Amino acid sequence: MPSKLILRRCLPALLGFLAMAPAAGQAIAPPFTPQVKEYIKVSAPVVALTDAKVIDGTGRPALLHQTVLLRDGRIEQVGPSKKVKVPAGAEVINCAGKTLIPGLVMLHEHLYYTMPAGGLFNIAQMPYSFPRLYLAGGATTIRTAGSIEPQTDLAIQRLIGEGKFIGPDMDVTAPYMEEPGMDIPALNTIKGPADAAASTKFWADRGCTSFKMYMHATRADLAAVVQEAHARHLKVTGHLCAITYREAAEAGIDNLEHGFMASSDFVAGKAADACDYPAARQALQRLPLGSPAMADLIKLLISKNVALTSTLPVFEPYTGREVVLGGGLEALMPQLQERETATWQSNQGKDSASVALFKKEQSWEKQFYDAGGLLVAGTDPTGAGRTIAGYANRREIELLEGGFTPVQAIKICTLNGAKYLGRDRDIGTIEPGKQADLILINGDPERDISRLRQMEIVFKHGVGFDSPKLFESMKGKVGLN
Repeated sequence: MPSKLILRRCLPALLGFLAMAPAAGQAIAPPFTPQVKEYIKVSAPVVALTDAKVIDGTGRPALLHQTVLLRDGRIEQVGPSKKVKVPAGAEVINCAGKTLIPGLVMLHEHLYYTMPAGGLFNIAQMPYSFPRLYLAGGATTIRTAGSIEPQTDLAIQRLIGEGKFIGPDMDVTAPYMEEPGMDIPALNTIKGPADAAASTKFWADRGCTSFKMYMHATRADLAAVVQEAHARHLKVTGHLCAITYREAAEAGIDNLEHGFMASSDFVAGKAADACDYPAARQALQRLPLGSPAMADLIKLLISKNVALTSTLPVFEPYTGREVVLGGGLEALMPQLQERETATWQSNQGKDSASVALFKKEQSWEKQFYDAGGLLVAGTDPTGAGRTIAGYANRREIELLEGGFTPVQAIKICTLNGAKYLGRDRDIGTIEPGKQADLILINGDPERDISRLRQMEIVFKHGVGFDSPKLFESMKGKVGLN
């Protein structure tokens, strides 16, 4: 057949195919299952969010009366409502009296729930409730900072991407790198640096993109993990004890968890590679707020480009606070509601030392931030069981207001997390060209930070999920699945 005739016959089909193909960089929404569609409130290819207050995550002052255009999962335009032309056929959402902030990028999250059991900690995977609660609470991207069931976390990541599960985008961390020393049956343990290196290779090959050192890991373990992870351009974080922050920074760690609450740097005469958690906590309690030693440590961490993760909810004292942080008591199954309420009641007025250290931690985090450090945020839904996915993410921002403005707190929980993950060109702020991950809030969190609890729609890749409906669907589920 002559080439011109072939071209003439095939050209219409080729043009039709090209018309259907997405443009370069365009997000493609997966074919959501009916179980997921039930919670989708907005799914139009073009959405106009009009007359909103916008806190864009950059740290710049908020802008009033803005229109944000979303097209095919990306942010197309942001500008004054009087100047932005709404395209014909767009789904228009009037946001008068409401605020838009970026989707949260939270870096210390888990897909499991912890509870005391027979003198030990029982750990139960929450593959159904926690991903939904994270998204309901505005977290559109999370890092699981330590996995108990990494194969489950990786499967959830895949199922969310396929539109079969509801949840955030996930950066999955490998199992904990921990030497024997804690009586937690579900906790992964390694035996020396060779085993640590082998474990790093194994889980990196299976899709884990972060690695976490734990309390009894040694300096040699850390060096082995850093070497293997950095060779693949992957990052290492740590909830440390046996290793000091100074030692970890010198060894090349990328991130330290729990602010300064896990620092053992101030223990007098500390033995190398030895974890004495009570001594470390007592040393922090004795350390003066304006300590030159803390200032020196902060200076070192910043010089080594070590990020610090604030996880204030998991340390929040009991006295005069909520039973479950962020208002999530009803999310727990009834037996756990009773247990947490009883624990809360028994601790009222008995945690003055924790209150004092908590306030110092808030100040140290501000000191680190003001000195130029990269402060990121997470919640660590572990501990005694009162820190719950989704609810605690909103609570973290509320607690950051103890030292930061709402605009700064939102930046810490959005753009800063995106920077750490190396994804700040794509997520973390409300700017043209970025992924359409944003949250519509009923009210103004700059005037009243508790308005964060009035999230109406959480947009992920431009698809708007019904936040209240997701929260409602998970009542009584945490602790079960």
